[in-house]
Amino acid sequence: MTGSSPGAPGAGQPARRQPGQRQPGSRLRRWIPRSVLLAGVLMATAGCESTTFTRLGLPIPVTRQGEVVVTLWRGSWIAALCVGVVVWGAILWAVIFHRKRTDAVPRQVRYNLPIEIMYTVIPFIMVGVFFFFTARDENYIDKLPPHPDVTVTVYGYQWSWEFQYPGFKVPGSASGVVSETGAPWPGRLPVLEIPTNRTVRFNLVSLDVVHSFWIVPFEFKRDVIPGHPNHFEVTPIKTGTFTGRCTELCGVYHSRMLFTVKIVTPAQFDTWISAQQHSQQKSAGGA
Repeated sequence: MTGSSPGAPGAGQPARRQPGQRQPGSRLRRWIPRSVLLAGVLMATAGCESTTFTRLGLPIPVTRQGEVVVTLWRGSWIAALCVGVVVWGAILWAVIFHRKRTDAVPRQVRYNLPIEIMYTVIPFIMVGVFFFFTARDENYIDKLPPHPDVTVTVYGYQWSWEFQYPGFKVPGSASGVVSETGAPWPGRLPVLEIPTNRTVRFNLVSLDVVHSFWIVPFEFKRDVIPGHPNHFEVTPIKTGTFTGRCTELCGVYHSRMLFTVKIVTPAQFDTWISAQQHSQQKSAGGA
C-alpha cells in the first residue's frame, strides 16, 4: 500500500487551487456582465437621436433627407447589435455547456440539415431586408421633382466655390443672383444661403478637376466632376450656420476649399435675395 504526502489530495478529494491561480470560469463570470451592460447602453442610446449625436460629437441632420440617412444608419446599427447578441450568446453557450470535462471524445455529428438550412436562409433574408431599406431610402434621396422652389448652381474650382441662383433674375443679367463670394484666401469664405421648408436643388459643376460638395449636417455629399454635372435636392428643416467643404483631394490648397452655409427662414431668404438683386443691379449700373 503506497503512502501519500500530507499535502497531496486524496483519491476522492478535489485538487487544491494554488495561490494566484484563477478559478476556471471566473474570467467568464466577470466578462459577461460587462458585455451585457455595454450592449444595453448602446441599444438604449440608439433610439435617442439628439442626445446620442450630441454626446458623440456628431452633427444633427438639418434636412429631411439627412433624417432618412440617420434613420437608416441607426436601424443598421440596431440590426448589427441584435446579430451580435445572438452570436455572442451562441459562443458563450458553447463555451459553458461544451467545455472539456473528460478526455473522452464527444459524439461526432457530420450533418445537421435543419441547422445548415437555418444559417443559409437567415443571412439571405437579412441581406434582402437591408437591400430593401437601402434601395428605398436611396431612391428617396436621389428623387428630383420637376419644379424645385430654389435652384442653386454650384461651381467648384481650385480652390474655392461660387453659388448662383438662376431662378432669381437680375434685370439685364442672364445668370441670375450670385451669392457673396470671397477670394480663396485670405478673404472671407463664399456664402451659400438657402431657406427652410423649401425644396432646394443643387446643380454641381466643376471648372477644372474633381471636387466633392459636402455640408456636414446634410449627412450627404456628392462629387463635382468635370464634364459631368451632378444634381441632388434637399429640404432644410432647421436654421443655423454651418461649414461646407471639399472632400476630394483636388490639389495643394484642398484644405482651404471651405464655404459658409446659412439656413434661414423663407422671409429672411427673400429679403437676402432682394438685397443681392439690388446690389448686383447697382453694380451693373455703375459699370
